[in-house]
Amino acid sequence: MIEAIEGFRLPRYAQIPDVGLYLEQVVRYVNTHLAPLGEPELTSSMVSNYVKQGLISSPIKKSYTAEHLARLLFIAVVKPVVPLEGLRMMFSIQGDNYTLPTAYDYFCDEFENMLGAAFGLAPAREGLGETQSDAKDLLRNTIVATVNKVYLDRYLEEYQKQREEASDER
Repeated sequence: MIEAIEGFRLPRYAQIPDVGLYLEQVVRYVNTHLAPLGEPELTSSMVSNYVKQGLISSPIKKSYTAEHLARLLFIAVVKPVVPLEGLRMMFSIQGDNYTLPTAYDYFCDEFENMLGAAFGLAPAREGLGETQSDAKDLLRNTIVATVNKVYLDRYLEEYQKQREEASDER
């Protein structure tokens, strides 16, 4: 369970391709990066729905940019604990307080920090970022809820596997 999480890293905003990816490439990119979390995969229809819902802007000539990918990575990580309307409000709060690259990179740092702590890989680093704000508190609490869900899902999955193996040995 821990091996998959140990090397987990989200791409930082500057590392996200900004060459314009097509929908299937976007889905593959997001799912490849998030596979170690073991959560349900992003699908093309989900991306299309996020565009229809206004969570991400429409692709330009069927091409998705780094901004689209950063938002989709965030959505795919937190969607198990945040409803669509909550995501919409969170993007609005982010837009009022931080640029997308700054907010996304902070999300990556804090998510990896809390994920490592939840799985016992390293103690959580206190106070990432320079300032305290309601927007950062909201994001931190969203991350804590998400990380706890990932941990719970992985733990129960591992427990079920062990039970099945024990029953097969009998």
